[in-house]
Amino acid sequence: MHNIMNLKEIAHKIRSGDISDLFNRKNGSKTIHPAEVARIFTAVPDRNVLKIFLSLPADDQVRVFPYMDEKAQARILDSIPDPSAAFILNHLSSDDRTTVLSHLKGLSLTHALSKLDVGKRDLSHDILGFPENSVARILNTDFATIHGESTIAEASEHLRRHHRDNETANVIYVVDSEGRLVDDIPIRRLVLNEPDKKVAEVMDGFITKLNIRDTKEEAVAKFKEYDRVALPVTNDENLLLGVVTVDDVLDVAEEKDTAEIQKFGGVEELDYPYVKTPLFSLLRKRAGWLIVLFLGEMFTATAMGYYDKEISNAVVLALFIPLVISSGGNSGSQAATLIIRAMALKEIGIKDWWYVMRREILSGLSLGIVLGSIGFIRISVWHVMNWYDYGPHWVLLAVTIFFSLIGIVIWGTLMGSMIPIVLKRLGIDPATSSAPFVATLVDVTGLIIYFSIAALILKGTILP
Repeated sequence: MHNIMNLKEIAHKIRSGDISDLFNRKNGSKTIHPAEVARIFTAVPDRNVLKIFLSLPADDQVRVFPYMDEKAQARILDSIPDPSAAFILNHLSSDDRTTVLSHLKGLSLTHALSKLDVGKRDLSHDILGFPENSVARILNTDFATIHGESTIAEASEHLRRHHRDNETANVIYVVDSEGRLVDDIPIRRLVLNEPDKKVAEVMDGFITKLNIRDTKEEAVAKFKEYDRVALPVTNDENLLLGVVTVDDVLDVAEEKDTAEIQKFGGVEELDYPYVKTPLFSLLRKRAGWLIVLFLGEMFTATAMGYYDKEISNAVVLALFIPLVISSGGNSGSQAATLIIRAMALKEIGIKDWWYVMRREILSGLSLGIVLGSIGFIRISVWHVMNWYDYGPHWVLLAVTIFFSLIGIVIWGTLMGSMIPIVLKRLGIDPATSSAPFVATLVDVTGLIIYFSIAALILKGTILP
C-alpha cells in the first residue's frame, strides 16, 4: 500500500505552495482526495488561495474546484484567465456546474455562461430557468443508457465505448427507442449475470423516479423512503432527462436543516458558512430578529405596568414572575420544536391541526399540573420551614401559582404547536416561528394569565 500524506503535511504543502505531488498516482491510486485539499484551502489566507490553486495542473483544478466553498469558487472564476475558467466550467459534471452557476449573480453569472461551450450553455440556461428549489437544479445529465433487447455482453460493450467512469454509472438506465424510461439496473446485475442473457431478463419491473418539476425536498423524501443512491428524472412524457445522485441530495438536506436551525434560533438564514460570513453581514442577519423580539418584550413591560397596582399591593407576586413566565416560554419552545420537526419529516400536515391541538392541550395540562405541584410544594416547604414568610395567606398564594402554571403551560404548548401550522397554511416557512418568538409571545400573554388568576384567587386577601 502507498503512504497517504497526513493532513498536517498536506496543509504545510498547500501553505508553502509545494503541491506538485498532491495528486501523484502510486499503484493506480491518488495520494489524497480532492475534498481534503479543498477543505485545507479554507485555512489558507485568501490572498494565497488563487496563487496556490493556479499552481495545480488543469485536470486537478477541475477535481478540487467542486469541493471549494462558493465564495472561493466565485473569486477564482473572476480572477483566473478566461481559458482556465472555460476549461474548469466545461469539464465539471453538469450538476456541479449548475451548483456553481446558481451561486453566481449578475455579471459574474453572465461571464461564466459565456465561457461554456454552446451545448452546455444552452443546457445551463434551461436548467437555471427552473425554480431554485426544483430537482432540475441538482440534475446530472451525464448518465448511462442501454436497450432491453440487447444482451448483457452487448450492453457492457456499449457502456465501455460510450460512457465515462463517473458516479452516475453505478446505475444503468434502460430506455426504449424514443428515450423513454423503462427500468433501472444496478451495475452489479450486469456483472453477476451470464453475458448471453437479455437485459430485459434481469430487469425487476419496478422503478422509482422523480419528475423534473419535483422539489428538492420531495427528492430527499424519496431517497430516504427507497434507500437509493441515484434516481432518474423524467418529464411528463417519461423521457429520461438526467439523474439525481445521493451526494447532491445529502447537500440539499444539510442546507435545509441548517437554514431551519438558524431560523428557529431567531437568525436569518446565512448565505455562507459561519466562518466565511463577514461580520457586518452576520450582525445584519441577527439584528432583525433581535429588534423584533425586543419590541415584543416591550409589551411585557407594558403588561406589567398595567398590573402595577396589584404588584404594589402584593409585592410577593413579583417574586414568581420569572418562574411562571419562563415555564410558559419553555413549554412553547418545546412544542414548536416538536411540531416543526414533525412537519419537516412529513409526520403531520396542516390537516392534522385538530389532532395536534387536542394532543398539546392534554400535554400542557399534564405538564402544568406537574410544574404547578412543584411550585405549590416549594411555597409550602419554604413557609413551613420558616425559610421565607409568605404571610398569612400563603396557601392561597400557592394555589395561585399552581393554577397559573397550569394555564400558562397549556397556553404555551398551544401557541408553540399552532403557530407553525398557521404559518404553513399561509405559505410561510414554519421554521420562522422561532423559539425566541414563541417565548416572547407567551411571556406577554402569560403575564395576563398570571395576574388574572391572582386577582381572582387573592381578591379580598392580599389584593383588595
